[in-house]
Amino acid sequence: MNKTQLLQHLKRQDFSKSILDAFSKVKRENFIPKDLESRAYEDRALPIGKGQTISQPYTIATMLNLLDLKKCQKVLEVGSGCGYVLALMSKIIGNKGKVFGVEIVKELAEKSKTNIKAYKNVKVYNKDGRKGLEEAAPFDRIIISAACREIPKKILSQLKDKGLIVAPVGPQHWQSLVAIQREKDDFKIKEKLPGFVFVPFV
Repeated sequence: MNKTQLLQHLKRQDFSKSILDAFSKVKRENFIPKDLESRAYEDRALPIGKGQTISQPYTIATMLNLLDLKKCQKVLEVGSGCGYVLALMSKIIGNKGKVFGVEIVKELAEKSKTNIKAYKNVKVYNKDGRKGLEEAAPFDRIIISAACREIPKKILSQLKDKGLIVAPVGPQHWQSLVAIQREKDDFKIKEKLPGFVFVPFV
């Protein structure tokens, strides 16, 4: 599958124009190991080292769809890996928005900083994602890109009122993508899509 075919495939799934535009503008081959570049536009997860993966494009698009990003928002990705999703979100929220990534694996955090150098509104931190990113909170949107049995309360507390968080929640080999909205001190599940598998939250 090449880039044009992948974009057509995503278009058939009815993703929004802003999501499709982001996939069109961001080069996935820049975020994967050199020896996998020929497979960059396959609709599948690919290894990026240290036991981690770059998620399947369809899965990422589904998460971004649930996240309902708007221009100028402040967004956090926990488990930002190689930086690909950070780049996509940067394109969707525009230059006046802010994107933050937290990645616990030092080598991946350093590599992603190189990968996203051209994205001036993105910042990556090498930290334990279970604590979120208190110094930049609160956020309009939070995305967790690794499987968790439940969303850490520390991360939920960093969401703005009316903010949304999207995460794969469930046991190790089978998760549902869950979209939760904060309403003051209450957190309500807006949507739940079963049938996904992510690497575990480290």
